[in-house]
Amino acid sequence: MISNKPYIIRAMYEWIVDNGWTPHLQVDANYPGVNVPQEFVQEGVIVLNMAPSAIVNLSMDNSWFTFKARFNGVETTLGFAPEAVLAIFARENGQGMPFPPEPYPEELLGGKEEVLKEEPTLSAVADSGSVQKKEVVASKDAETTKKKGSKKKRPTLTVVK
Repeated sequence: MISNKPYIIRAMYEWIVDNGWTPHLQVDANYPGVNVPQEFVQEGVIVLNMAPSAIVNLSMDNSWFTFKARFNGVETTLGFAPEAVLAIFARENGQGMPFPPEPYPEELLGGKEEVLKEEPTLSAVADSGSVQKKEVVASKDAETTKKKGSKKKRPTLTVVK
């Protein structure tokens, strides 16, 4: 069965743009195959400004998202699987949709299992022509999941201005 995640991301992106807001994607930079500027990754996460005026050549296929954006004035081609997306939201009001972290595909890990299990918590926001840092803190809910003794908590996003 085809995943519905890329369809939901595209629909949310269009909805955010149609409302005149600025779409942002929070991406797990440690997900296998992700191509983002690592110098802007904070604790395994990068938040990307996806405004149509900030990017060019956007392609959001079912298996791969790609576009060009500027980081410190340097045009960079970015690419990642939809599974690497942790959230899509509007900068102005935070409306959007978080996604649970996807398990990394074993065939793509290539012996990096221990490095890639870190949970992302902070991000940088890539803006058109420059990068502005904003604190986006992923905090843990007090409730734990009800699975057989599992103490894994679900992350939530809080924007600190």
